[in-house]
Amino acid sequence: MMGEREEDDDTEEAWLQLRPMEPLPSQCCGSGCSPCVFDLYHRDLARWEAARASKDRSLLRGPESQSCPSKLNPETFVAFCISAVDRLTKDTYRVRFALPGNSQLGLQPGQHLILRGIVDDLEIQRAYTPISPANAEGYFEVLIKCYQMGLMSRYVESWRAGDTAFWRGPFGDFFYKPNQYGELLMLAAGTGLAPMVPILQSITDNEDDETFVTLVGCFKTFESIYLKTFLQEQACFWNVRTFFVLSQESSSEQLPWSYQEKTRFGRLGQDLIKELVSCCRRKPFALVCGSAEFNKDIARCLLCAGLTEDSYFLF
Repeated sequence: MMGEREEDDDTEEAWLQLRPMEPLPSQCCGSGCSPCVFDLYHRDLARWEAARASKDRSLLRGPESQSCPSKLNPETFVAFCISAVDRLTKDTYRVRFALPGNSQLGLQPGQHLILRGIVDDLEIQRAYTPISPANAEGYFEVLIKCYQMGLMSRYVESWRAGDTAFWRGPFGDFFYKPNQYGELLMLAAGTGLAPMVPILQSITDNEDDETFVTLVGCFKTFESIYLKTFLQEQACFWNVRTFFVLSQESSSEQLPWSYQEKTRFGRLGQDLIKELVSCCRRKPFALVCGSAEFNKDIARCLLCAGLTEDSYFLF
């Protein structure tokens, strides 16, 4: 009987049932992370083909992981419990996730994670950058904007404290080192502010880091500016300046006095970028984060303003 069972397990039909399923396009977050969900699929497919050829199912498991099951992993989704959900604007949330004990997430400032959600039996994945300090203990926070027709937005809007969400990572090719640049020119649109927050905080938390920072946040209205209190606190440091560009407002009269001199109206374009670059106190290195269109436009403007391609980074 045992011999018959083993023979049944090695039939072509039995092996085909073990073949990895190719991911759907919705399962790719589109952020260029490595390994991508398709990289993991091709890895598992190669593992399956080798196991089938040698008729050795133990090869399907791959090497055993020595890491703690609650530790962040770029290849495997790990469950984290939601401890708080705060609505910052009508469509944007700050969500806090608990970490075991006083552990840290283990990201470099500006790195991102991949969130997995399931809506209407469809698996979707999106990239988000934690806004909590890189050395935060016992928690991490993310900033998430929800869209009316977005599938992931439906999933996020259903979250409540005590729920569980699944993340993998970290990902990201920008690694900040203290005093690496004379000045960082941060150009962010909307939730593109997210990777700037932990980088900025890592600078102001480090007394030995004398990097100048000019942060420009692009938003539709004054009310839609995220993390106002945090940004005001950061602007009090000797080496930090903050500016805002509001696309759907045209007058400073209704703004608080502390914002009137540092707010422009319209869109962040060529002329303003040239002005920002020229008024930097040291040679700037630019960090840019927004939509694909925003990043492309800003990169072009930076080149026209005299920066070289190795003098900016697009998140």
